[in-house]
Order: sequence, then C-alpha cells, then structure tokens
Amino acid sequence: MRPIPPERGRENAVNPVEANPRDPRDIIADAPMSRAQVVAVAIMVGLNALDGFDVLSISFASPGIAAQWGIDRVALGVVLSMELIGMAVGSVILGGVADRIGRRRTVLGCLVVMAFGMAMATQAQSVATLSIWRVLTGLGIGGMLAAINAVTAEFANARRRTVAMSIMVIGYPLGAVIGGIVSAQLLTLFDWRAIFWFGAILTACFVPLVWFLVPETVHYELVRRRGQTLARVNAVLARFGHAPVDTLPAVRAEEEKASLADILRPGLMATTLLVTFAYFAHIVSFYFILKWTPKIIVDLGFPPPEAAGVLVWANLGGALGGAIFGFAVQRLPLKGATVAMLLGSAVMVALFGAAGVRSLAGLSALAFASGLFTNSAVSGLYTLFARVFPTHVRATGTGFAIGIGRGGAALSPILAGVLFEAGLSLALVATAIALGSLLAAFALLALRFTPRD
Repeated sequence: MRPIPPERGRENAVNPVEANPRDPRDIIADAPMSRAQVVAVAIMVGLNALDGFDVLSISFASPGIAAQWGIDRVALGVVLSMELIGMAVGSVILGGVADRIGRRRTVLGCLVVMAFGMAMATQAQSVATLSIWRVLTGLGIGGMLAAINAVTAEFANARRRTVAMSIMVIGYPLGAVIGGIVSAQLLTLFDWRAIFWFGAILTACFVPLVWFLVPETVHYELVRRRGQTLARVNAVLARFGHAPVDTLPAVRAEEEKASLADILRPGLMATTLLVTFAYFAHIVSFYFILKWTPKIIVDLGFPPPEAAGVLVWANLGGALGGAIFGFAVQRLPLKGATVAMLLGSAVMVALFGAAGVRSLAGLSALAFASGLFTNSAVSGLYTLFARVFPTHVRATGTGFAIGIGRGGAALSPILAGVLFEAGLSLALVATAIALGSLLAAFALLALRFTPRD
C-alpha cells in the first residue's frame, strides 16, 4: 500500500474521508452554472481572443515592418513564423506546468509574459530582436491556451460543458476580426508599433480580471492536495453558489500516480497520438485559409482592402460555426459531429480553390463557409481534448496536442508556398491542403475513449 503523503494524512485526520462523500466535482457538474462560473468562462473566451488578435495583428503590422527596415520576404517570413514556434513550445512545456502549479497561476504568469513580449516588440530595431520578443509572446500564448482549455472544461457543468468549450474556441476568430479592425484604425494614425502597444495594454488588463474573478479549479485542488485543501474547495463552491462539503472524496487511483508521462503510457498513448495527429493535420487546412486568402484574392485581380474583407468573412464564418456547433453537440455525439465538420472542412477548403468562382461575393461566401466548417472542427477537437484526458494531465495533454498542432500551423503556409512554386494550380493546391482535414477525420474514426469529468 502506498503511504499517504504528510499533507494528505494531516488533512484527512482533521476531515476523515467518508465511505461515499459528495464529490465537489460532481456538485459542479450536476448543478446549474452560476453567474460567477459564466463570468469565469467569459474571461476564458476573452483570453482566447488574444490569440486571434495576435495572429492577425502581426499580419497587419508586417507591411510597415518591411517598409521601415527594408527587409525582403524571406526575413519577413521568419518574423511571422516566430510567434507560432513560441506557441508550439509554450503549449507543450507550460501545459505540464499548469497541471503542476495550477491553472490560475499559469494563466497569470503567461499573461505577464505576453504583455512584456508585446511591449518589448515596440522597442525592437532589427529582425533578430523582434523575433526574440515574438517567440517570448508566443510562449505565453501557448501556455495560456493549454490552461484555459482545462479551466473552461472544469468550471462548466456537464450540461453546458460542450457549449462552453465551443464558445471559448470562437474567441479566436472574434479576436482576429476585432484585431484586424483595430489594427487598421491604428495604422491610419500611428506606425506598426502602435499595434503591439495596444496588444500589451489589452493583455495587461486581463491580469486583474483573472486575479479577482477566476479562482483555481476544484478539479486541480483535489488532484494536488496540500494543506487547507478542504477550505479552498469550499471557498470555490461558495463563490459559485454551491453548498460546502464536510469531507474530501478519496484520492482516485490515477491521481495517486500522477505523472507528466501519463499521456504517453499504454492507457493513454493511442488517444494522445490520435487526437494530436488529428489536430495537426486539420490545422494545416485551417491555416491555409487564414494565411493565404488575402494573397489568393489579390492574385485574382482584387485590391488588398477587398482581399482583407474576404478574410474577415472567413473569421465571421468561424465564429458563427463554433457557436452553432456548441449548441448542436448538446444533442449530437461529439466525436461523430466533429468528424462531420472535418469532412465538411475538407470539401469547402478544396472548393475554395477549385470551384472556379471569380466574383468577390462568391469568394466571400466560400471563405465564410470554409471558416464555418474549419473552426467548428477546431471547436470539436478542443472539446475532445477536455474529454479524453483525465484531470491530472488535462492541461498537459491539451498542451501537447496544441503544441504539436502549431507545427501544422507553421507548416501550412510553407507547404502551400512550395506547391505554388512547383507550378501547381490554385485548384490542385487547395485540394492537396484539404487532405489535412480528411486525414484528421480518419484519425478520429479510429479513436476510442471514455468521456472524463
């Protein structure tokens, strides 16, 4: 028999574990969501929007950077990829940190890193220094994404969890749309540095919101038990309007042997590899629409402002699709619905290039539909992350999948560029890239999992 750690032994001595005590996790899962829970989830939506703002704002800033420093497209491409590299590393490494030190502390730390990185980007005088600050910002974003996915899943009740996850995901396209609008306005008054100043200030504003309105999750407290765990759990329950518990539930067997290596052990390894591959493959298709749409539209003979408008339609479609998906999945099987969205994504991404549409209205409609399906699939994948990984490695598993998936984000524009340079037509390139969503659908069809709390 494993010895009980001193902290747990002392706590259970004061608060004996009953044979079948009411589990605080079940209380949160079964009871209606309180206003405090809704506010906490809304803040997670806002934090995800910071990712969308950052991705599109750097695209708006890049022409000014290139013009001021006189750099070529290769150097500019390096700058644009730095945030994605940082995000990949941050998701993999800091996802584990969130399972070790807590979701709340990780989010707060990542916000500080992000705000600092964005502020320092305004002081950069070369590609090298700007790249360093972009990597740092990406590290913060990557770690935050892994943590907020776990927070959203653990603050939502069972009935609304899928909706909460889907709404959290649509923060990304909303942030992209708002970021694009704000960036365009800032560039009419200031230079490209104003975009990063705005991002730094906006990010810093979230620190007090998280500090005062987002407590640590009950799920984490029950896994990483320390002194006064019962008091902390009851404080969170009281904040959410739930009755306190007199004792703590027994420690689950999987939590006793909690380890960061759990996601690659036999019990979880197949699940980890399948969902990670699915996310990676789909993100290749997803980022093709986000990164190449303006260039494709300009090459078809439309001016850059109208090309940017088509990209806005893609993001609006993504926001609407994520919202519809979240409500629909309350009545539909999560895996089946996600596979359907992936198949729809493959069709729409291929059609975007192969349909032969040349009118701005038609292209905007295709971009809207592509965004709707691609982001709905992302919403399904994020929700699956929260359901396939147990609490003690939920942020770790999510961070691993997102981190590897961000490699697909970096690969997507490069792969499309190589295919274009090889002489392939737009129709063939779009069809080839669309295979990513198709492969992701096949990976999920092979997935077997039991939903977790």
